[in-house]
Amino acid sequence: MPKTLRLILGDQLNMQHSWFTTVDSNITYVMMEIRSETDYATHHIQKVTGFFAAMRAFADELTRLKHHVIYIKLTDSFNKQSFEENVLQLIKENEYDHFEYQLPDEYRLDKLLQGLTSKLVISLKTYDTEHFFSTRNELAGFFEGKKTYVMENFYRYMRKKHNILMDGEKPVTGQWNYDSDNRKKLPSGHLPTPPRIFNNNVQHIVDEIRSANIKTIGTINENSYSWPIDREQSLTLLKFFLQECLPLFGTYQDAMTTDEWSLYHSRISFSLNTKIISPAEVIEAAISEWNKRPNEIQYNQLEGFVRQIIGWREYMRGIYWHKMPGFATLNYFEHNSPLPEWYWTGDTKMNCLKQSIKQSLTHAYAHHIQRLMVTGNFALLAGVDPDEVDAWYLGIYIDAIDWVEITNTRGMSQYADGGIIGTKPYISSAAYIDKMSNYCGTCYYNKAKKTGDRSCPFNSLYWNFYNKHETRLANNPRVQMMYNVWNKMTPEQKAELLLQADHYLQNINEL
Repeated sequence: MPKTLRLILGDQLNMQHSWFTTVDSNITYVMMEIRSETDYATHHIQKVTGFFAAMRAFADELTRLKHHVIYIKLTDSFNKQSFEENVLQLIKENEYDHFEYQLPDEYRLDKLLQGLTSKLVISLKTYDTEHFFSTRNELAGFFEGKKTYVMENFYRYMRKKHNILMDGEKPVTGQWNYDSDNRKKLPSGHLPTPPRIFNNNVQHIVDEIRSANIKTIGTINENSYSWPIDREQSLTLLKFFLQECLPLFGTYQDAMTTDEWSLYHSRISFSLNTKIISPAEVIEAAISEWNKRPNEIQYNQLEGFVRQIIGWREYMRGIYWHKMPGFATLNYFEHNSPLPEWYWTGDTKMNCLKQSIKQSLTHAYAHHIQRLMVTGNFALLAGVDPDEVDAWYLGIYIDAIDWVEITNTRGMSQYADGGIIGTKPYISSAAYIDKMSNYCGTCYYNKAKKTGDRSCPFNSLYWNFYNKHETRLANNPRVQMMYNVWNKMTPEQKAELLLQADHYLQNINEL
């Protein structure tokens, strides 16, 4: 057996990987905290802390299991702050004969490691991460020759391939998708069980991050860090979700409220995206819970959760590897406005945005409707450059890794891909936000007013968007109804709406 160095990235914390089934004295694992990873975006302090805490916990567990581990901390004097330089230095100093790594999920890191290995004179081997249900290129093969990439079709294919909630070739209930049942507003006074919180002391990590002058956003409670950092905590959180939240997850997964930040959502995305837990075990556990409590957990609750993991998650990753690197440059609407300054502070009079942004700064988390139909919706209506939107989403959320962030943001949210992922732009006026939340009731702006003093900015910006992009969208059948409404307005009504929208866009940082 050659003397081998194996690199583990910060999102490859999979203790169940085949690498770790045996202990070999000829194998050394290396993990590293480096500036090239902390600095490529302005990350939330909880995100940087969470990655470092989870990486250190993983390294400690490997060491406990008698694996040989080299862990390079951010502040180590010998840390060269790059994968390439650290690996080359280790190989030189320790005379390794062989180098191995698991294939990264980010295009950026994939190219970086290819560049690193091109400089090696020792043998090399790469491995799959053994995490996802599909391969990098499986989606591209599935849709080969097709004009559109319909997620539902890929979802059904994945259900069949992996025999998940299937009765032979048919879904167990005869129906594939229960999304229409999962769009309820939270009733007044209704609140779920408070979320399971962990009390991890990460003061030492935060001190190291700050001493290194790493630029971050958001806040953190160093003595009671609430996100899971290891497998035991991740499984505890999953169990809490299945017992307390899954029975109403589907029904209220789109709901938003000022009273609670996580509602019935699982909050396991960080654990999944760092591979601390696997999508297969999560789905298996959810189905098992449903089988044990069929009278308490209706099928639509389970299906909505399963679809997010084996449907959207696998689909987004497949689109990413099929369309990168070009996907990162797409700007269908040619938007170029800067992101409003209050996206970094939450200091806006629009209550829906204030609540969603401040929650994100406090918890490094917002659920998918807050991301899509509040912060993303406004950015699209305001014509913000997709590059700036990407950078914000990539930095502020603890679960944001490029492969999943950019497809959801530039694609689903901003429609910058021109319809590869979404069949229409996901925009709305105040009506939808009011339908799904209690935000509008205490807002400075009037949800019912389209123009005039204190009229909700979403209302006039909504029609301004359709007017501005009519040549690109008029033939889209999914928005025909909106153009029919727009075209029935009088010239005076249109002018008033566009004038109001222009006023808001010109004074966007004061909204």
